[in-house]
Amino acid sequence: MKVAILSGSVYGTAEEVARHAERLLKAAGLEAWHNPRATLEEILAFAPEAFLVVTSTTGMGELPDNLLPLYHAIRDHFPAWSGLPGGVIGLGDSSYGDTFCGGGEQVRELFAELGIREVQEMLRLDASETVTPEVDAEPWLADFAKALRA
Repeated sequence: MKVAILSGSVYGTAEEVARHAERLLKAAGLEAWHNPRATLEEILAFAPEAFLVVTSTTGMGELPDNLLPLYHAIRDHFPAWSGLPGGVIGLGDSSYGDTFCGGGEQVRELFAELGIREVQEMLRLDASETVTPEVDAEPWLADFAKALRA
């Protein structure tokens, strides 16, 4: 199964989690592809059969600037991805209260609009509780890989 991994990062942490996810998903026998600067055209050329989005949260619960052009291109183009499986890993800081993992929530809303079905609940990684988010994501990623192979 071909899994497109998209990432939005402010300081590079979400991008590192996405790179780690790519390695783990490949080790699990999936064809994972990650490009932190992916365009919609590149994603369409890859012809994904599943999606994983790893994103941090910035400002008042928004997506990072590097993910916004792709997010808007997907919303404007509205590709035929309905029914495909997906998952979201959101990074944030719970001390921000209501906006904690807001970037991930925006991606979940986009998934719902596109008809992408989340195969498991969004993983919320809290910067105030972890210094190794890529390691903390491993159990979730193992379950994600199993769900995609099921």
